[in-house]
Amino acid sequence: MTDNSPSDTPKAYRFLTGADDAEFCQRVSDALRDGYVLYGPPLLQVDAHGNRHCGQAVVLPEFGVGENPPTRSEN
Repeated sequence: MTDNSPSDTPKAYRFLTGADDAEFCQRVSDALRDGYVLYGPPLLQVDAHGNRHCGQAVVLPEFGVGENPPTRSEN
């Protein structure tokens, strides 16, 4: 019997965030290696102090392979 506790079941959707640095890039790379696929474009925000913050959505293939969320211009 397998234990399907929340910690053992991967989330279908993840939104990774962090500073625009090698650590953030590694987290996205690790998610891709774990079987996730990119979902939509990456996001980049620069705050008033010039700090760059990134975000990238990833999904498991069975929840969105080949699909991208609509952009505002497509609505």
